[in-house]
Amino acid sequence: MQLSPNFTLAELTRSDTATRLGIDNTPPPAVISALRHLCERVLEPTRRQFGRPVRVNSGYRSPRANSAVGGSDTSQHVFGEAADLEIPGIANGDIAIWIRDTLVFDQLILEAYTPGQPSSGWVHVSLTTRRVPRKSVLTATPRGGGQRGMDYRPGLIIG
Repeated sequence: MQLSPNFTLAELTRSDTATRLGIDNTPPPAVISALRHLCERVLEPTRRQFGRPVRVNSGYRSPRANSAVGGSDTSQHVFGEAADLEIPGIANGDIAIWIRDTLVFDQLILEAYTPGQPSSGWVHVSLTTRRVPRKSVLTATPRGGGQRGMDYRPGLIIG
């Protein structure tokens, strides 16, 4: 199913974890509608701006798939409202800055980014119709010392 000119339901629901564990990652109709909204308002404009395909690393996650990857119980991925993305050849910091300065979004997180390494990490962006978008901007860095999870700081920390 085509969600928008350049994005399909299959790519927004692909999950290696769900496949490996035999978890059904089929979204209900309300989630498909939210994914379409995300594609039209965030992913398509981002593709147009950078002139390259946007690679979605994680889109929709069923509650079981989300739990299996260690996602938050309140993750917007479960509602079809979030995508983790990269654009090969474009610095993730540049993508995050453009989204922050240009698009309406609920949450924008530059995750696992290492300053000086433009292709490190990924960009998490969400958009919801369930409330007024918060325009929350964060940078998440992996916790040190072998602890699982991320430490979140306000704003984009690029350099």
